Amino acid sequence: MTVTVVLPGTLRALNEGRPTLVLDGAPRTVAEAFEKLREALPAVHRRVLAETGEVRAHINVFVGDTEIRRARGLETPLEGDTELVILPAVSGG
Repeated sequence: MTVTVVLPGTLRALNEGRPTLVLDGAPRTVAEAFEKLREALPAVHRRVLAETGEVRAHINVFVGDTEIRRARGLETPLEGDTELVILPAVSGG
């Protein structure tokens, strides 16, 4: 199983300009994936997760086409080859 994290443009500089990161260790949930992300790219982890361990309010995380807040949150399972997409919320007027 491969979990690939897709980073928005604003976070790619923290990954040497690369748009994706393949996580080691076959995480089974989004929480486990974020733990692997913390090990690989701690600066990205800090920008996505708040000090409470929850996804920051202005960040959306998708597993495939499903936003994790509409699934099981950080306990959303990762199955097979999966893309975990991080997107900052867009707002304005």
